[in-house]
Amino acid sequence: MEPPKRVSLEFGLSLSNNAPPKRIKFITKHFLENTARSRHAAVRVMGDQSTTDPDEAFMGASMASPGSSVSLKRHQNGTVYSDLVEDSRAKRLKVDFGYEGTSPNAAKSQDRTKGVVPIKPEFLVLQVGRNQRAFADDDAAEASRHTDSRESNPRKRSKQKGQNVARDFGSSRDTLQLCSTRVTSPEFSPEPCRFGAECKFEHDIREYLCEGKRHDLQTFGGLCPVWDAVGVCNLGWKCRFVGSHSEERDTEDGRKELVLIEDGGRKEKAKERGEGGGDGGVINIVSTEKKSALMRKKIKTPKTDKYVSWLEQSTVELDRQLHNGNRRGKSESGNEDAAGDLSGKELRKDNRAQYSEPPFLPSEKRRVYFGPETPVLAPLTTQGNLPFRRLCVSLGAQLTYSEMAMGMPLIQGNKSEWALMKCHVSETLPPLFKGVSNIVADYGNSKDFKFGAQISANKPWLAMKATEYLTSMCSHLRVIDLNCGCPIDMVYRAGAGSALLENQAKLEKILRGMNAVSGETPITTKIRMGTKKDRPTALKLVERLALGGHEAQEIGEGSSGVAAITLHGRSRQQRYSKSADWTYIAECAALIKRFNESNDERTDTATEVDPRSKPASGEGRVYFLGNGDCYSHIDYYEHIRNAKVDTVMLARGALVKPWIFEEIQKNQYLDKSASERLAYIEQFARFGLEAWGSDEVGVGTTRKFLLEWMSFAHRYVPLGILEYLPPNIQDRPPAWKGRNDLETLLGSDNYKDWIKISEMFLGPAHKDFKFEPKHKSNSYELDAEG
Repeated sequence: MEPPKRVSLEFGLSLSNNAPPKRIKFITKHFLENTARSRHAAVRVMGDQSTTDPDEAFMGASMASPGSSVSLKRHQNGTVYSDLVEDSRAKRLKVDFGYEGTSPNAAKSQDRTKGVVPIKPEFLVLQVGRNQRAFADDDAAEASRHTDSRESNPRKRSKQKGQNVARDFGSSRDTLQLCSTRVTSPEFSPEPCRFGAECKFEHDIREYLCEGKRHDLQTFGGLCPVWDAVGVCNLGWKCRFVGSHSEERDTEDGRKELVLIEDGGRKEKAKERGEGGGDGGVINIVSTEKKSALMRKKIKTPKTDKYVSWLEQSTVELDRQLHNGNRRGKSESGNEDAAGDLSGKELRKDNRAQYSEPPFLPSEKRRVYFGPETPVLAPLTTQGNLPFRRLCVSLGAQLTYSEMAMGMPLIQGNKSEWALMKCHVSETLPPLFKGVSNIVADYGNSKDFKFGAQISANKPWLAMKATEYLTSMCSHLRVIDLNCGCPIDMVYRAGAGSALLENQAKLEKILRGMNAVSGETPITTKIRMGTKKDRPTALKLVERLALGGHEAQEIGEGSSGVAAITLHGRSRQQRYSKSADWTYIAECAALIKRFNESNDERTDTATEVDPRSKPASGEGRVYFLGNGDCYSHIDYYEHIRNAKVDTVMLARGALVKPWIFEEIQKNQYLDKSASERLAYIEQFARFGLEAWGSDEVGVGTTRKFLLEWMSFAHRYVPLGILEYLPPNIQDRPPAWKGRNDLETLLGSDNYKDWIKISEMFLGPAHKDFKFEPKHKSNSYELDAEG
């Protein structure tokens, strides 16, 4: 079936060729007039002023007054276009810098007010009683899903603090629920329902379409994004775009039957892209049967069971050998001189002789690579979902991680936790590799891919079981990363996350165990400077992980086997209140560099270890990544050059402006227009519908995660209105207006404006949908400000 012809407006929306006038009215009047009424009184529509800016002209024309409209023209080929055409990309601000370059505005940096975004005076807005806009706590990017139920006591609601506390998103469901036997069936030949007439769900497709679900969406040209991508929509009649892949056919007996349509051409193209098979290009899907088997404890972990048994026995042996009186200077006969006659090397040999060997050695690991050309998207809970990662990959992210998955729900077969392991086929492509530095032996870039998993665990057996399950059930995991930096109280009190920084011996055991059972998948870890702001411990921890702790050295075990260590330059106590300490990161990087350079010299016959116990590079190299406050390509390359890290992991910087990866790749600033930023929102919405479905529930889920992302994305202050460069992610802006109304709207910190932006691509929100920002500061009422 030939899909409806699409007509595109330059501001990122699409309409069908036969779109009714009321649909255009919805876009140009309903949405934008309501937006105009909800904007702060200080931001006025410049309807009576001429402008050459396409975004301003469009928004101004649409918002100026009720009944106003945009002038649309139809070309002879049928395409509708507007008089408002965006300027070329040459309009962008492009400032080139080399590794040694400095900003041309650096000379003015002394004029900057610390902590305040330097906005040009003509874009400042005077607000009474509100000088600076408030932002949500940045811990939201680390573990907003993992909250403590004790913090949601209704009696303490007025004192709520922290992440995601008792947030209510309402629901998005159809009025009538369609029986699963009818979802993808033709009207007159459905699958049999085992409940028959007693089934509580709707069986009449026409009744469901008329009364059970809301009308079809007309966004994306009225064409289902899932069907458009892969040629078939698995949600069938429940799809909010079902009109684009269904039709009414005449039957032999003269009746008209509703049937669903598939597109063979699209299916073939999807197959060529690796997106065929009905999964829309999603990889690492664990079957319901396997998750059910995990819940019933039917799947064994033989490697973990053997290793845990040995670990318990060896811990007792080590305690006896290394911490009794004999080890500290006395022989068994009590003669100190006799003990003194033994050299350190002989003592180590004696210890190894009494030490039980592990039941098996780790498998040789797949080679990985981290370099300046591989900027990394950090594991981001909630925001680091599949559609957002897919957007970042399309903009140049070379390495990605899943959201942090909790170990216990994983081994119990929890559906939502295993869903975090899903990745898109674009994340299974090889990362960029130029091979100019840090080259490892036998690294095969063509066999490498981008996506890795991150888990959290507080016990060696738990981390090992989760690792063994992950490597056996998910075929596309570049690495498995252990989270040792999460500052959230619930995770910390359970002894996971940053709590592991306080027990370095335990952390080393966990990583050794994970490395032993992970097969060919390398193990990495992400840490913080420590738990206390004035007591950094990461330097000792990095040394321990690279060289092995005292106990491991005594028995000849060597390095912990981690392939890479990522250091976030803040303590748990600091959270995000202070800037990241890149000086301390540089100290740790220097230690790792010395370890890598002296690896061969340090190894002798007495301490020789099996190559399989070494990190995921032939010569035992450990990669070191820095994390914290990277907000531009200038920051990125300065950290690599000055701190000597292998690459940089980006978190908030990517959430605020995902095109930071494009800036890094091109080594220049990109002043994205409001239309381009709106197109990224449209792209996220499309990816979200493909990932979570195009039915009512999927649209609601996509809207929720889009709004979560916009709680960060609205912080972006366009480069064109800044007085000085580079921007600083720790700075907070005063009230400002954009170069046009769309830019102002995208910078709004009112969540109601975010919902209205989501309606441009997902239609009006469901009557039961709710969105509560993580902090009240984001949900202020406009009329309360006078």
